[in-house]
Amino acid sequence: MNTSSPSTAKLPRVSVVMPVYNVEAYVAEAIQSVLDQTFTDFELIIVDDGGADMSLAICQSFEDPRISIVSQRNRGLAGARNTGIAAARGEFVALLDSDDRWLSDKLMLHVIHFDNTPSIGVSYAPSRFIDTTGRSMRVVQRPKLSGVAAADIFCRNPVGNGSAPVLRRTALDTVAFPHPDDRKRTCWFDESLRQSEDIEMWLRLSLAGCVQFEGIAPVLTEYRIGGGGLSAHILRQYETWQGVVARMARYAPEFTARHVDRARAYQLRYLARRAIQLGDAGMAMALLRAAMGSSIFPLLEEPVKSLTTLAAALVGRLIGPDRFASLAGRAAGGKLVA
Repeated sequence: MNTSSPSTAKLPRVSVVMPVYNVEAYVAEAIQSVLDQTFTDFELIIVDDGGADMSLAICQSFEDPRISIVSQRNRGLAGARNTGIAAARGEFVALLDSDDRWLSDKLMLHVIHFDNTPSIGVSYAPSRFIDTTGRSMRVVQRPKLSGVAAADIFCRNPVGNGSAPVLRRTALDTVAFPHPDDRKRTCWFDESLRQSEDIEMWLRLSLAGCVQFEGIAPVLTEYRIGGGGLSAHILRQYETWQGVVARMARYAPEFTARHVDRARAYQLRYLARRAIQLGDAGMAMALLRAAMGSSIFPLLEEPVKSLTTLAAALVGRLIGPDRFASLAGRAAGGKLVA
């Protein structure tokens, strides 16, 4: 563990921020994926968010001078990320959730991307889904990589997940704000959100910070999916998304009004696809009807994905929930996609 004084130690180029909360089954894999990086000029800041399992002991078992651990009372994912960012000393901040993994060249390729493209503030890459055992699934997030506008982030979230981005510290600081209840603490993520805090952050960076987003092509993140993931609570996830829209409307009202119907349709279609992969064809049909009622843009812009989603939901209604859930699980690679 790192015991050097920040004032005397050499500053790393990259600070990796990893919140940890009750992830004893996965956290060792996440840490090892950082230590296995071909780019070695990093610090790993583990934020112990007050969990009750053996996660902290597992973290403490790693002996590497680049690792430091910060413990705090439970503040949730956004609060843990904020604590880690506040402690970060690097030129770049990389986010990794403690149940995900990175491929070994991730940091190297993002640093090269930043060095060759000084105008960008957020670099990201596609992600492969893995199941609870760590096996690869048949799902890869392949987002838009260039020409990314705020509307793309609102409607399609090209970053994909919270373990995909690496950010310039100067870009992050364009949207920093004091915690509303503790003015001594600085926030980058909105701690009042327990879901969708990442998309809210990307939107604020783009709209309020005028930060440029750009991706690179290789698949560099392994994003773990489990039955207890966010999309197992689809209605709550949609409610949280609506809360993000309400926040955005306060600082970008014209943009929000112009794009919200299209964005809502994409969000509802996304949730319909998650419902299908969870085996709930009835909910998928209801979400698709709501999506079409909001905007036909997803159908016009991505007809294949929209029509295959509709076809899958219709098949599910015909063959019944039990058989459909089994087929959906096999199609996702043997495990349900959350």
